[in-house]
Amino acid sequence: MKILIWHVHGSWTTSFVHGDHEYLLPVTPGRDADGLGRARTWDWPASAREVTPEQLREEQVDVVVLQRTRDLELVRAWLGREPGRGLPAVFLEHNAPGLEPGDGAVPHTRHPLADRDDIPIAHVTHFNRLFYDNGRAPTTVIEHGIVDPGERWTGELARAAVVVNEPVRRGRTVGADLLPGLAQAAPLDVFGMGLSGLHEAYGLDPGRVALHDDPPQAAMHAELARRRVYVHPVRWTSLGLSLLEAMHLGMPVVGLATTEAVEAVPAEAGVLSTRPERLAEAVRHFLHDEDAARLAGKAARAAALERYGLDRFLRDWDALLEEVTR
Repeated sequence: MKILIWHVHGSWTTSFVHGDHEYLLPVTPGRDADGLGRARTWDWPASAREVTPEQLREEQVDVVVLQRTRDLELVRAWLGREPGRGLPAVFLEHNAPGLEPGDGAVPHTRHPLADRDDIPIAHVTHFNRLFYDNGRAPTTVIEHGIVDPGERWTGELARAAVVVNEPVRRGRTVGADLLPGLAQAAPLDVFGMGLSGLHEAYGLDPGRVALHDDPPQAAMHAELARRRVYVHPVRWTSLGLSLLEAMHLGMPVVGLATTEAVEAVPAEAGVLSTRPERLAEAVRHFLHDEDAARLAGKAARAAALERYGLDRFLRDWDALLEEVTR
């Protein structure tokens, strides 16, 4: 198939474009949100190719994967076709309800496609489907799949790793306020985008908390695997792909028992709790017991491979795309 999809979520799209199709990625002159084109910090196959809005008119698009309501407008403007009627379409919902402005209060958040029955909503977690009011829209859940980075954990550095994007802007949502307490339990390495100002915003000691701003994915994986434990302090999210990547690397996990994390991380893979004191205690435990960290990391990897493998993910998407184009 020729699949039209915007580069909205780089990590998720990395897995999606590893299928057996042709992936058309809009690119605009300024590479803005309407046309980021191919990723620059992820490794994507040649079957994921850039197309300008003008070139799209010449393409025989079979199906569009929408990710924003804005995409509906762009399909109409660029292709002259109506998603769901003139062009088969799926709406991929990455977010947990209540994350975006105007979403409405959880658990009463109504999905923006809730009044349509011609475009199925594909949620990435069962938690998301449960908490959205999906109205009369058909729904399904296709859980994440990860391009396996390999079992690379060494734990050679007695430090904890956190991956979070824009923690200053997003604050409590991503657990930025929990970092000072965690930094007392272990030296922290924070990886992600938009880290500038984090020390100042939360009074973090640069001697205890190091920032690694926007590293390429491969470099980040290599560095994560050297840290003793992965910490997931996010309060409200869909399900962080960085958490699943850390599990694939063979890292033990310490995180908040919120949203879909309680389904993704089995007890033998680490510690989940809603008590910050318990998280700090678990970080100290793994920091000082390397054997326990190794065993938990192996359990984390086994669980991630079983539930969040790439082959299953691509099979599920193939089945859905075949259904909507039939």
